[in-house]
Amino acid sequence: MAFDYKKEYKEFYLPKKKPEIVEIPTMKFLAVRGKGDPNEEGGAYKEAIGLLYGIAFTIKMSYKGDHRIEGYFDYVVPPLEGFWWQGARHTADALARTDRTDRREDVCGIDYAHKETFEWISVIRVPEFVTKADFEWAVAEATQKKKTDFSKVEFLSITEGLCVQCMHIGPYDDEPATIRQMDEYVKAQGYELDFTDGRRHHEIYLSDVRRCAPEKLKTVIRHPVKAAGE
Repeated sequence: MAFDYKKEYKEFYLPKKKPEIVEIPTMKFLAVRGKGDPNEEGGAYKEAIGLLYGIAFTIKMSYKGDHRIEGYFDYVVPPLEGFWWQGARHTADALARTDRTDRREDVCGIDYAHKETFEWISVIRVPEFVTKADFEWAVAEATQKKKTDFSKVEFLSITEGLCVQCMHIGPYDDEPATIRQMDEYVKAQGYELDFTDGRRHHEIYLSDVRRCAPEKLKTVIRHPVKAAGE
């Protein structure tokens, strides 16, 4: 039976509907960077998804060809994920529109009212046995077979470290309510949010938006934290 990361690592992919603190280890990812509204038809985000899955399935199906990956085992391609933020100028503008300067945490993650200003890194996890050489082979293989430019795809190792996470059920635009619960939990547990250039609002998409009713969508939301006062 194929190894399924969602089932084997439930603490990372199937959290409760209540916030919890978790330590996230280093993981390997395929990644594409971009900007703009993810809902834009034919936009950069949808292009990125196609590129990611093209490489992800080339690696998964490598055993059927001549390329041999050391340590390979059959696995289910992990779910699509995304790291999201907005530029410094947008953050400053959003703060200026608020009446309270202590609401900085509301805009350091993402501002749902202005999707056109989103910046993102869309990612798909790959197994630990995948090396940079295997990734480069997959890019060349997919480029040749699919006649598509996969040069935007990167091979990244990401260590998120200490985070708060929660399962969000429902439309993406309803996420702020779940995030408020996470923020309250973080403070109550003696932590504070730790958004930086390398630590972003993180979402893991467990539902196929094309086949799932909006009210049933399952999305893991994860934010970086640190001990208060650090």
